[in-house]
Amino acid sequence: MTTEQREFQAETRQLLDLMVHSIYSNKDSFLRELISNSSDALDKLRLESYQNKDLDVDVSDLHIELDIDKQARTLTIRDNGIGMSRAEVIDLIGTLAKSGTAEVRKKLKEAKDAAASEELIGQFGIGFYSTFMVAEKVTLLTRRAGEATATKWESTGEGTYEISDVEDAPQGSSVTLHLKPADEEDHLHDYADERKVKELVKKYSDFIAWPIRIDVEKRVTSPKDENGEGGEETVTIETETVNSQKALWTRSKDEVSEEEYKEFYKHVSHAWDEPLEVIPFKAEGTFEYQALLFIPSQAPFDLFMREGKTGVHLYVKRVFIMDDCEELMPEYLRFVRGVVDAADLSLNVSREILQQDRQIRAIRRRLTRKVLATIKEMQAEQPEKYKTFWSQFGRAIKEGLISDNDNRETLLGISSFASTNSEDGVTTLAEYVDRMKDGQEQIYYMTGESRSQIESSPHMEAFKARGLEVLLLTDSVDEVWVGNVPDFDGKEFQSISKGEVDLDTEEEKKEAEAQREEQDKDFADLLTWMTETLGDDVKEVRLSSRLTTSPACVVGDEFSFSPQLEKMYKASGQFVPPSKRILELNPVHDLVTGLKKAREDRSEDPSLAETAELLYATALLAEGTELADPAKFSRLLADRLTRTV
Repeated sequence: MTTEQREFQAETRQLLDLMVHSIYSNKDSFLRELISNSSDALDKLRLESYQNKDLDVDVSDLHIELDIDKQARTLTIRDNGIGMSRAEVIDLIGTLAKSGTAEVRKKLKEAKDAAASEELIGQFGIGFYSTFMVAEKVTLLTRRAGEATATKWESTGEGTYEISDVEDAPQGSSVTLHLKPADEEDHLHDYADERKVKELVKKYSDFIAWPIRIDVEKRVTSPKDENGEGGEETVTIETETVNSQKALWTRSKDEVSEEEYKEFYKHVSHAWDEPLEVIPFKAEGTFEYQALLFIPSQAPFDLFMREGKTGVHLYVKRVFIMDDCEELMPEYLRFVRGVVDAADLSLNVSREILQQDRQIRAIRRRLTRKVLATIKEMQAEQPEKYKTFWSQFGRAIKEGLISDNDNRETLLGISSFASTNSEDGVTTLAEYVDRMKDGQEQIYYMTGESRSQIESSPHMEAFKARGLEVLLLTDSVDEVWVGNVPDFDGKEFQSISKGEVDLDTEEEKKEAEAQREEQDKDFADLLTWMTETLGDDVKEVRLSSRLTTSPACVVGDEFSFSPQLEKMYKASGQFVPPSKRILELNPVHDLVTGLKKAREDRSEDPSLAETAELLYATALLAEGTELADPAKFSRLLADRLTRTV
């Protein structure tokens, strides 16, 4: 047997150092993580035995063993599951096979307390490394089902690990922890104590579907006979199954404690946070199935990453079929965790078959409606809990406004948005409609990169002056869904930065009609000249009814792309056809009236064209749009400032 020494991936090494040398209040959690890994390995072996009839494996007694050696102070967690190949060990254990490593290191360093650090470990899927909180050395021995050679991996967690091939090892995996001395002050218990280990299994892993066994010593003293002989003590070893193996989703909600739900959530999601909401579900009739779903209290780090996965596992008659079953939940609910156990599916079902399966589509529809109804109930009855939910998952929910036409009204109802009605709170669309002024027929909104950018935009001026509420949409997904959703409760959505804005009442229109006609006539020459001068950049120059203090603003046609949407498409490598927008002028602003007079007095002055360009550029900057030629703008501005000093 040859042994090879390797270094951990640099990021993994730094992460291990943070974990080993940081203080965690709940070091007991390592056992839950290892038992969950063993349970997954057993699930996968049984599934592979169904799918691959040539795989020569014995699945008659799949189980997890816990072996304690008090003298050597070791604890071994052993299973006869799927096992790992050498390549898998290097990939999954020797390196951190998750994206976002740099982010988790940063957040672990920033975590102010033990609980925060502990949540991050689970959030980033690195539970195996928690073993180094309790062990001076960790030894992994594993043989993948169907392979002859096993792999041994060993490390003290200090930068390197040893890996070697081993012959004649049993199928499955065993993790042996060479335990650190107990230290109650550091919350480090004696994990070579049989009673402590059994207590942790009952607390964290009682619901695991596979038997968790432990050998225990039984001391029996024989009774003395009438002559006083006997009374000898004999020691026997008996194997106990420590867990109850009760699948929580098969039990009614009043039979399951809150603590049991919490621990099952942590098992099925491999997360360390607690569930925000538990959703048990049972369907009978044409399709029979049971589900136990959870809404997390914290968004997974990969929620918006391309490689992020859904969190619902599929079982058939309590037999594990697959994890991350995308067909059971729409993509915008990918944060939901849990299990679905169907009674009528084939055990050989594949992802390709699931995509076409009528029963799966029906299950998906009903589960989606159940999750959305739960969120709606949370919104109405538990506002603080809903606030947490929306802060974590609101951006994902809004993706459903684009993709799920069947549930769009429900999604609009459970969505919340920042608005000018409150400086720090959010509002629902129903609340917005209730506050609408008499005669207002549209829901006004503006998209942008930040709240402060939108609030300082010239487009807001007329709405602020009239006390009209505007939704402030700053998520990238907002740029897309507002173009797909026509209205809410019969009220159309209207961007304040697109098209004409008509805020006057009929009475005000009549009063202003004569003035507007006069302005159009007075500014006709300026507008024509500026349209020609800026023709390469703008579609039209016209007078504005939305400005009160700014000289100009740039607006789009009713169905044009916003600058933010154009930027998003370009950043993703998509072609965006060139388009021109409209420059609106404030007819009562001194700069505009001054430019009009200068044009009348000295129409041939070339500096007037420069003023027009500067006016257009400042309008772009005011809305947060990048200039096409910032160097030219800087030069024109510097020349103009030079002439004024």
